[in-house]
Amino acid sequence: MTAPVLSDTLISPILAFIGSLGPKNRPKPLVLGISGPQGSGKTTLVNNLVDKLTAAPHSLRVVSFSIDDIYLPHDELLALGRNNPDNKLLQHRGEPGTHDVDLGLQTIKNLTASKATKIPAYDKSKFNGHGDRIPSSQWTSAEPPFDIILFEGWCVGFQSITRETVAAKRSASTHPGTLSRHALEHLQYVNEQLERYAQIWDQLDALVWLNAQDISFVYKWRLEQEHAMKAAIGQGMTDDQVERFVDGYMPAYELYIDGLMHGDLFSGKDGREILRLDYDQDRRVVRVQRGRIDDTISWRDI
Repeated sequence: MTAPVLSDTLISPILAFIGSLGPKNRPKPLVLGISGPQGSGKTTLVNNLVDKLTAAPHSLRVVSFSIDDIYLPHDELLALGRNNPDNKLLQHRGEPGTHDVDLGLQTIKNLTASKATKIPAYDKSKFNGHGDRIPSSQWTSAEPPFDIILFEGWCVGFQSITRETVAAKRSASTHPGTLSRHALEHLQYVNEQLERYAQIWDQLDALVWLNAQDISFVYKWRLEQEHAMKAAIGQGMTDDQVERFVDGYMPAYELYIDGLMHGDLFSGKDGREILRLDYDQDRRVVRVQRGRIDDTISWRDI
C-alpha cells in the first residue's frame, strides 16, 4: 500500500536538507536520524521519504528502520518490570533501558559497512498492545549497496544529563509535570541507561527533528495513532491504556528535549547539522530551522 502523501511544507525542506548533505558523494552511506515524539508521523514521513528518494530524479538506494524495532522481546520486558517492580517507567516498553542497544548499533554498523543486513522488526499489537519482537527468521534482509540509512525514533538524539540536573529538573517540573510522579532514583536509572544510546547517535551524520510546540500534543496524536491501528488490525490498547502509556514517555521528553534545542546531541563529531520542523497541534509545520553544532547550536530560519 502506498504511504499517504504529506504536505510539501514538510517533505520539501527535508529533501533539500538531504540533498545538501551529498548522499551520492560519500565514501559510506549517509546515516540520517529522524526524531520526533509519539504520533508525530515519523513512520508516515519515512515511508514517503523512501518513495521520493528512490524514485527519479533522486534515484537513491535507501534502507530504513526504527528504534521501535529494537525494543526488548516481550518476555525480557516482563522480566525487567518484575526486577524493578516499583519503577513505573519500566513496566512497559518505551523509556531508555527497554531497548536492545547492541542490536541497534550492530545493525547500523553492518549497513554502513555495506553488508547484507537483516532488519529487526517489532509488532506493537501483540499481547494487547504490550508488543513483542518479531522472530528474526521473519526479518527482511537489506541488500547493499546503500546511499542513505534512515533511522527514526521518539528518543533519537536524547543525551543523558548529570544526576544533579535530573534532580533539579524534577524539583522544577511544571509542564506537563510528570517528573514528580516518579521517585528520583527511578528517573536516575533511566538517565543512566540512556548513556549507552549515545553509541548509536554517534553513527548519525545528521538529524531531522520534528518538534511539537507543546509536548502535551502527544496524548492526542498517540490516541489517534492507536485508533488507526485498531481499525486496521483489530488489536491495540484502550484509551485509558494509551494515556497511561504516554505518561511513561513524558518524563524523558521533560528531561531531554531541551538538550536537542541546545545542540546536545553528538558526543564526538562537531559540525553535524540538525533540521528542525516545529509542529502545531494538527501536525502542521509552522517553522523550519537549520542548525550546525559547534559546541552549542544557533538556529536560522529557512
